[in-house]
Amino acid sequence: MNIIIVGCGKVGISLAERLSAEGHDLVMVDVSAKKVENASNRFDALGLVGNGASFEVQQEAGVDKADIFIAVTGADELNLLCCLMAKKSGHCSTIARVRNPMYSQEIRFIQEQLGISMIINPELTAAREILKLLKFPSAIKIDTFAKGRVELLRFRLKPEIGFGGHTVMEVMNRLKTDVLICAVERASDVIIPNGSFVLQDSDVLSIVGSLENTAQFFEKIGVRSKKVKNSLIIGGGTIAHYLALELLKIGFRVRIIEQKRERCEYLTEMLPGADIINGDGSDEGLLLEEGLSTADSVVALTGLDEENIFLSLFAKKHSSAKLIAKVNRIAFNDVIDSLDIDSVIYPKYLTADYILQYVRAFQNSIGSNVETLYKLLDGRAEALEFSIREPSAVTDVPLMNLNLKENLLICCINRKGTILTPRGQNMIKVGDTVIVVTTNRGLNDIRDILKD
Repeated sequence: MNIIIVGCGKVGISLAERLSAEGHDLVMVDVSAKKVENASNRFDALGLVGNGASFEVQQEAGVDKADIFIAVTGADELNLLCCLMAKKSGHCSTIARVRNPMYSQEIRFIQEQLGISMIINPELTAAREILKLLKFPSAIKIDTFAKGRVELLRFRLKPEIGFGGHTVMEVMNRLKTDVLICAVERASDVIIPNGSFVLQDSDVLSIVGSLENTAQFFEKIGVRSKKVKNSLIIGGGTIAHYLALELLKIGFRVRIIEQKRERCEYLTEMLPGADIINGDGSDEGLLLEEGLSTADSVVALTGLDEENIFLSLFAKKHSSAKLIAKVNRIAFNDVIDSLDIDSVIYPKYLTADYILQYVRAFQNSIGSNVETLYKLLDGRAEALEFSIREPSAVTDVPLMNLNLKENLLICCINRKGTILTPRGQNMIKVGDTVIVVTTNRGLNDIRDILKD
């Protein structure tokens, strides 16, 4: 497909990386010549220097032939104007990044009135991701499907759990819980396991199942989540604002440490239920004074990735809190994952995942769209939810008779709200949504799960 991306910042580059890997033709637009040159060289994309809202620039970018137009500059209003112009100039679908909390209550109205196909808010998305982790602190990462009825959780196997040396089938027979172990990370490898796969201590497992069954699974293996009731947030930016709003709604005690006095005054006005502390979040004495050692959770959301990582490691030494760090720029994901930090949030990847989900659904050819898409394990695997809208080669056939691709697992079938853990005799039917985990890249259609 022909896709125009306006804005070559963190999100724009992350998007270009994902979309170019899937074979789309990209045009990258930015006012910075240096950013455009870097992006076009890196992704074999056409680069264009200029204002993405300009009619002339959009014509030069080929808006009249574009399938999708994406505006992810640092300015909300510019993104909306870009999309409005693109809608008038061409016949493409439009996606805008809108971040300001001021617009959060009006997103649907703006989208409908301007005819924008999708509006994405990276900070709100990141805040909701953190909220899920604070509700279920045993997990490293949580992704949801089937409109929140199904969870995919990632957690590390510790020796006391007792899975090491046992096969997946032995473990599941012992637990008698309706979940599936759908992926295993071991060192630099990602494995989609079968029943005979032998688990080892320190493996990172991804499991999928209904909310009730995943909770039951953790209870049976003895990982009882300590209830998180308060949160110490370091850094008072937009993500902190969104997160605090959500936490206050569910009765959390929220403390935010922010260095800028004006920002503290703003947060005090906007978050009357939160304690706002004006101070340096990297000051060890201040952190201890403000209750770091007794906090249930510590969320590092400063503007510096390195500071967020070090703050989390410091908190690990002085508390038993659930630790979450935000990382925006640092590329050494494997190094970060090896550190003793519970969860790391990458807002740019979250945003790219949502937009990629839309692109996959848009290019789909028959009646089975990608409803939900998550890049897993640093992009080495994908979890996809397909909506089955028409009969095809995969419908009304027992799963055991389907000639599935290697390294692919059908994890869950959602049939009108009833969550089925797939067995050999189960069949996919029209009207279902089906969750698949695979290391195969670029599945757009449910038929892509079959061998050629």
